[in-house]
This record gives sequence, C-alpha cells and structure tokens, in this order.
Amino acid sequence: MASIQRPASSGSDGDPRSATFDERKRKRMLSNRESARRSRMKKQKQVEDLTGEVSQLQIANSQLVQSINAKEQAYMAIESGNNVLRAQALELTDRLRSLNCVLQIIEEVSGFDVDIPEIPDPMMNPLQFHRPIHPIMASADMFLL
Repeated sequence: MASIQRPASSGSDGDPRSATFDERKRKRMLSNRESARRSRMKKQKQVEDLTGEVSQLQIANSQLVQSINAKEQAYMAIESGNNVLRAQALELTDRLRSLNCVLQIIEEVSGFDVDIPEIPDPMMNPLQFHRPIHPIMASADMFLL
C-alpha cells in the first residue's frame, strides 16, 4: 500500500484551493504583524506612562523631604526657644524666692503684715499653666510651606 504524496504547491499551479490557502496564510501573517505592532506600541506606551509616573513621584517625594526638613528646622528652633524660656522661668522663680525671703525678713523686723505670694514649683507641675488658657485655632494648611 503506497501512500499518495502531493507535491507542495506554491500557488502558481492554478489550484483554487491552494490560492485560497495562500491568501489566508498571507492575511494571517499580516494580522499577526499588525497585532505584534500594536502589542509593541502598547508596551511602549505603558513604559512611557510608568516613566512619567516615576518622575512625578520622585518630584513629590523630594517636595515632601524638603517639607519635612523645613518642619524639623522649625521644630528645632521652637524647641530651642522653649529651652530658653524654661531657663528664664527657673531664673525668675529663683529671683522671686529671694524677694519673698526679703519680704519675710521685712515682715519679721517691721511687724507689718506683708502679702507674700506663693511660688508655684514648675518642676512639680510642668504642664500646669498659671494664667488663663486661650484656645489656639489651627488649620491643616498652617503646617504647609
């Protein structure tokens, strides 16, 4: 039993089935090429979009870093000012104690009643304020530069 082999046709022998097959093959090749081109373009656009997003995020990140650095500097300045004020408060408290001692001596020597104010100890109640507290209004944009 011998098998029948058909010669490979190039479409030039006039067989209509072969011409149709070649035409479908050519259309499929063109379609595949177009699909590959669209895929490459889509991939290129995705890379460009991601590159743009990276650039935007890097800019936003550097702005945040600058803002944080500015806030840290402002915090350090305020903290330094607070330390100066604490030292001044302690110095003034010591002066007031000295003056109260003088008033006590004057009271003892002269016999007159002298009103000697009580000195609050700032170390005992560091968060206790000895004057009326006024509310401080704040908004979210006051922290932005």
